[in-house]
Amino acid sequence: MSLSVSEVRARLIDALNAMPASAEELRELDAALGDGDLGVTVKAGSHAAADAIAKLPPDAALGDVLIATGKAFSTANPSTFGALVGGGLLAAAKTVTGSHAAGRAEALAMGRAVAARIAERGKSQLGDKTVLDALVPSLDTLEAFELGADERTLLDAMIDTAERQVLATAALQSKKGRAAWVQERSIGHADPGATAWLRFLQAWRG
Repeated sequence: MSLSVSEVRARLIDALNAMPASAEELRELDAALGDGDLGVTVKAGSHAAADAIAKLPPDAALGDVLIATGKAFSTANPSTFGALVGGGLLAAAKTVTGSHAAGRAEALAMGRAVAARIAERGKSQLGDKTVLDALVPSLDTLEAFELGADERTLLDAMIDTAERQVLATAALQSKKGRAAWVQERSIGHADPGATAWLRFLQAWRG
């Protein structure tokens, strides 16, 4: 499994352009737990990020793609989620400086960097009912596969894990952000951030 930067750019643009289709679902989930702005954040951020990637020069490295994506996503509609994702992508860019291709190892390094930055900046951990509850287990699934597995197999397995984890978040009580304010009333609702990660994986698979 290895993609050139041009392939990553094309796939990423396609996935980002597909994300606004989930905006209403994410708005409804977020409205049940917080201020309901996640749908707007994802829609505006995805459009802005896709545009930023398309404007990069042909010789842009993988790190440049991540930096452009992170900056555009975080500034399109200022929000906590946007800032966390943007910061995570900037951290991920440092793991692939100068790279012009991405395989399983690079995907893992980028994903782990995103998760670590989100955990650090959001002061959150697994079980707090955040995007981490789907992101980290799906990365664990990717890491557990033997070398040589094809991309479709890896993605299917990651998506299966993320789907299970999103469902599992419904049983948790939110501990971070505005969602924590509703306390036990947050139980019964899937986490919107975790759902957004699942929808991105599905959009990336196509």
